[in-house]
Amino acid sequence: MQREVDVVVLGAGPVGENVADRVRAAGLEVVVVEHELVGGECSYWACVPSKVLLRSAAALRAARRVPGAAEAITGDLDVGAVLRRRDYWVSDWSDDGATGWLDEVGIGLERGHGRLDGPRRVVVERADGSSVTLTARHAVVVATGSDPVVPPIPGLAEASPWTSREATSVQQVPGRLAIIGGGVVACEMATVYAGFGTEVTVLARSGLLGRMEPFVGEAVTAGLRELGATVRTSASPVRVERGESGEVVLTLDDGSSVTADEVLVATGRKPRTDAAGMESIGLEPGDWLEVDDTLRVAGVDGADDAPWLYAAGDVNHRALLTHQGKYQARAVGDLVAARATGRPVDTSPWGPHAATADHGAVPQVVFAEPEAVQVGATEAEARDAGRDIRIAEVPLESASGTGIRADGAEGRAKLVIDVEQGTIIGATFVGQDVAELLHAATIAIVAEVPVDRLWHAVPSFPTVSEVWLRLLEALGRPEAHA
Repeated sequence: MQREVDVVVLGAGPVGENVADRVRAAGLEVVVVEHELVGGECSYWACVPSKVLLRSAAALRAARRVPGAAEAITGDLDVGAVLRRRDYWVSDWSDDGATGWLDEVGIGLERGHGRLDGPRRVVVERADGSSVTLTARHAVVVATGSDPVVPPIPGLAEASPWTSREATSVQQVPGRLAIIGGGVVACEMATVYAGFGTEVTVLARSGLLGRMEPFVGEAVTAGLRELGATVRTSASPVRVERGESGEVVLTLDDGSSVTADEVLVATGRKPRTDAAGMESIGLEPGDWLEVDDTLRVAGVDGADDAPWLYAAGDVNHRALLTHQGKYQARAVGDLVAARATGRPVDTSPWGPHAATADHGAVPQVVFAEPEAVQVGATEAEARDAGRDIRIAEVPLESASGTGIRADGAEGRAKLVIDVEQGTIIGATFVGQDVAELLHAATIAIVAEVPVDRLWHAVPSFPTVSEVWLRLLEALGRPEAHA
């Protein structure tokens, strides 16, 4: 079978769905290709289930920090109820609702494994053995996402390790869990399972969350230990073995060992391009797709004068976050639609239909214990870039709202300010419920709001957001306010 359409999207996760919806809204015929569940990794095995699993224990801990509420708690976490709530949020791993939405808005769906077969051509191998060749009149957008990396530790693959998928779709909670890695997935899953009462051991080659400000990793390490987890840094497994009893024994490079019921690998991601037909257009299978700011894939045979291949989301390695992937999807969808319909391409970085994706202020939340959020540059990144900066750093509890929210609440807030521009270029917060502080920082950075102007953005009392005033005070009042 052969079929010609305007746009073909490889991958029907949140990124692919947003690309398809954007070009569909412009009147183009679009087909998405998906071999698993429509809705993708985020909806069924990543963002949604992980945050649902985290929420119940976080709410219980928050209540226990408030006298009066704490005395009303008469039991422990109901793990079964948490898992049932997770099942609801992932629709019991059924994509009927997602496919119904595609039908409703007029987006075509081809179920099967899609691979490129030359310029603008996608071959879809269906589960029943048949195939269909889709030819795109205007563009093919790769939104296939990424997969977990299982490092080549002797015996690890044979031990049937968990990845993030198994960790978020668990039906029986293990008594002991070893986690290899110190990044976001490792910290969030350690928080989940420690909250369940599992004996958790985190094995991180260096400190936790090393890409954020140093105080973040220190706070999360302390928080996990308070939950009863063991955090071992500078510890690397050199061999893993699952015995006949089902136990997993991890031998470490210092000669010690850790025994667990399951082992979770959380050591990074790799692009889903190894079986996507990249060799048919002059690219290397298994590589991340290099893109420019319009998300056009570089190095594609014959595409210099007539761009047709784009990549959005994890697969281009610019920012492996669902919200950033959806942002890219909107940009590339509008670009493809403009070029296909002959409309002017919006090159403004600020317009609602901008054809470029700006990655200068990427926000991220780590829903660990405690929460940690960051947007823009860290102090180290700014200094490495040679920027003249000032730092404002204060305890989160310097805002009265922090102490009102929870007894004994602690945390940290930090801003990185570019002296020449007079604007914030980085912000980091760690503490209970700090995720809700992040968007204000993102707006300040993206809009390049002058720091002096922020004195007039008055935070309400008594909220945690009053920490913004404490940060400005740490910088010193501008002369105009003296």
